[in-house]
Amino acid sequence: MRFLLIAAGGGIGALLRFALTAWIQRTTEDPFPVGTVAVNVLGCLLIGFLGTVLAGSTPVRDEWRFFALVGLLGGFTTFSTFGYETISLLNFGLWERALANVALSNVLGLIAVWAGYRLAHFANLG
Repeated sequence: MRFLLIAAGGGIGALLRFALTAWIQRTTEDPFPVGTVAVNVLGCLLIGFLGTVLAGSTPVRDEWRFFALVGLLGGFTTFSTFGYETISLLNFGLWERALANVALSNVLGLIAVWAGYRLAHFANLG
């Protein structure tokens, strides 16, 4: 049941991300990805709120917590999970690990995108 709820939430979140990003992006002529930024910020706000509420004294079954946090918000934006995990590290006083998470996720992520781009061009696939 847990996997089905996560999958359903992920599908809904992905559709919401696509629709909201496209709608916001259409409102501007600028090539800057304002839709993606807006979705990432909204996802961070939602996971901060829901993660706190659902981990508190609210009687919510684990399956529905996974639906909301892992499925829905995971499909909406994984950036929200990155933000939530970084703040959790800071809340536990692990600022070195929080900083490492920010640095590694951003630097290694960008390097990996560049490497994938180069690999595709090297293989004459792009």
